[in-house]
Amino acid sequence: MSTVDWQGKHVTVAGLGVSGIPAARALHGLGAVVTVVDDGDDERSRAQAAELESWAAARSASAKGGGGRRVGGITVRLGDGATLPESTELVVTAPGWRPDKPLFAAAAEAGVPVWGDVELAWRLRGPGAAPWLAVTGTNGKTTTVRMLASILEAAGLRTAAVGNIGVSLLDAVLGDEEYDVLAVELSSYQLHWAPSLRAHSAAVLNLAPDHLDWHGSMEAYAADKGRIYEGNRVACVYNAAQKATEDLVREADVEEGCRAIGFTLGTPGPSQLGVVDGILVDRAFVENRHEQAQELAEVSDVVPAAPHNVANALAAAALARAFGVEPAAVRDGLRAFRPDPHRIEHVADVADVAYVDDSKATNTHAAEASLAAYDPIVWIAGGLAKGATFDELVTGAAGRLRGVVLMGRDRALIREALARHAPEVPVVDLDRTDTGAMPEAVREAARLAGPGDTVLLAPACASMDMFVNYNKRGEAFADAVRALAAESD
Repeated sequence: MSTVDWQGKHVTVAGLGVSGIPAARALHGLGAVVTVVDDGDDERSRAQAAELESWAAARSASAKGGGGRRVGGITVRLGDGATLPESTELVVTAPGWRPDKPLFAAAAEAGVPVWGDVELAWRLRGPGAAPWLAVTGTNGKTTTVRMLASILEAAGLRTAAVGNIGVSLLDAVLGDEEYDVLAVELSSYQLHWAPSLRAHSAAVLNLAPDHLDWHGSMEAYAADKGRIYEGNRVACVYNAAQKATEDLVREADVEEGCRAIGFTLGTPGPSQLGVVDGILVDRAFVENRHEQAQELAEVSDVVPAAPHNVANALAAAALARAFGVEPAAVRDGLRAFRPDPHRIEHVADVADVAYVDDSKATNTHAAEASLAAYDPIVWIAGGLAKGATFDELVTGAAGRLRGVVLMGRDRALIREALARHAPEVPVVDLDRTDTGAMPEAVREAARLAGPGDTVLLAPACASMDMFVNYNKRGEAFADAVRALAAESD
């Protein structure tokens, strides 16, 4: 709980955006004098700055005129995110700001602490605050958190999916809504800047190279993910198929009695959740885990029942069971859940070929999971590789590939991996990076596909070379598939 006297405290918020603006407003409401700094100085930034400063001025005048306590102002400084404003006593940073930014070096030299927005939310919790069930991992975070929230709701608990999705953490902590428990999605960026976070229970779903330009190394990336286990009270949930996640549990300093709980797509051992004959079962939260197992749900209750999505369901179930949720609520919550768009989403069947949109597969680890769910496949891939290599991905998928259609800036990297490891697979290389490439990609994929095949958009790359984001890329794919279906009618 916060013991900070915010009245008149000079706080610098680093970043004018989706986390910076709520942080600035929350701090202003507590009476702090807030300066927001940002590298950008474009039209959008100037409009945001003017709106925020105007909001703060109006609120300050209202508080003063109404006899309320004096609140500080908000000043926005654009075009200079490197210089630490004078009198700064605390920096609250947007999660995406890299640790090597000059602002943070200046803060360290001045002895000024740096918090992320998650750290701020954690410290602002009031008396009797709802405990946090926290989830991180390279892939699957959003789906797992939303599954968890669905299960908690099915148990009759007041909850919300928060963090990178749904309700903002600051709104959840400072708002009037009362919660019994929060399902919290946390990125490696957010965890890096949240040193005092102590969850009720937490899960690391998986680890694969990602954001290494930000963290500097795979070891640093994994260490920031592992912060989610620090101080856990009841359960540290790990992926039994990935020893690296269990190692993070072993390295964590947890409260006495906190348990390590694994999840597996195979038959679970004691203190694990897993799958037996198409049934999700619990051998962790039962009276005699060495001899007993509790049925939770059927694999068919998970939509879609792709292996990596079943793993997400098991992790969500483990966290819910750690919070005392009954088996029936796990089943009901999974049955009620439907994933967000562009996550292994079935778009349509055209001429006995299934078309699946997994535009959210923006790295090789996500694409690997997606490719493992279908056979045979015509694969649509490419975009911004972000430094990734594709040999391992292609080697694992080669036996399931009917054909490949490539587009995007870094498609040559995938084409070269295919030439090395799947030379017999037909490849269509679309030499274009405009948004109009997607309809052509779908038509080429349809030409390569036969009855019973799946045309799968799992780019293994980011979208920004061609599209604003992965959502727009997925929408373009779905539109092209629907146009194809209309032509075939």
